[in-house]
Amino acid sequence: MIAELYRVQRKDIPRTGALLADAFRNDPMWAKIFQGAPPTDARVRAVFETPIAYCLTYGDVYAVSENLEGVAAWLPGRFSRITVLRMLRSGALAPGMRIGGTLARRIQRSMRRLEKDRLQNMRGRKYVYLFIIGVAGDLQRRGYGGRLLRALIEKCDRGNTHLYLETETEENVSMYEHFGFTAVKQVMLPLVDLPMWEMVRSPGGGANRVENPA
Repeated sequence: MIAELYRVQRKDIPRTGALLADAFRNDPMWAKIFQGAPPTDARVRAVFETPIAYCLTYGDVYAVSENLEGVAAWLPGRFSRITVLRMLRSGALAPGMRIGGTLARRIQRSMRRLEKDRLQNMRGRKYVYLFIIGVAGDLQRRGYGGRLLRALIEKCDRGNTHLYLETETEENVSMYEHFGFTAVKQVMLPLVDLPMWEMVRSPGGGANRVENPA
């Protein structure tokens, strides 16, 4: 199924950033981090260009088609820890610098907690980290996200690999559970004071213990 998707290229980074800014414009966590900044704000677009640039070097980025109706970016677990050196090598530092200090600090505080949990939750396991997946706002609920997710699940199942992600709404939790994911932990993110669910899908689907918010 991966072969049926469009492999995003570096020339697509600006369009992909704009797509994801639009896709997450109503997301509770990002709305709080951006504090009213519109999706067209260059800093907001840069927030999403950064992981795309990073994943193009250390992982994979695919879209439904060249029209970029929806995009998913993922990494092998060993590259899910983002360092300054890796940012520099991948070209992700350039859009990262455009985000601005205040906004960057908000994001880093939240992401640092998730990274620590991810490394602990997946210690000793071969896994792929679904960094980001999003569909253009006016094209949501048409199956594009499911198509991207099913392609990645098929890839992981073939490779006997776990799949890991974080999501910020209960509606998304239910949707991912439908695809065989299990919430292994729920946390409250610093600064934004909102919950985030950490979820794992074992090869073929599997269960993991759910913890209380921390």
